[in-house]
Amino acid sequence: MCRNITTLRGLEPVATDDEVEAAARQYCRKVSGVAKTSVNTEEAFERAVALVAAATRELLGELPPRKVPPKTEPPLRRLTRS
Repeated sequence: MCRNITTLRGLEPVATDDEVEAAARQYCRKVSGVAKTSVNTEEAFERAVALVAAATRELLGELPPRKVPPKTEPPLRRLTRS
């Protein structure tokens, strides 16, 4: 659906809370069509980001380890290496 969301499962070290939130935020932007929140959309958008991030953490915690690491690094890791 959204090619900009990086795979977080199988990262070493494991995905950070910031990486999970960034992926959740990108997902919510994509499905809602809200690129920048307004007074009318901010509360619902932030609530959705928190719910998606929590569901993502739960999912990643319950899946078995990957045999092969993801092909790309999350953007936040790329920024810290530069």
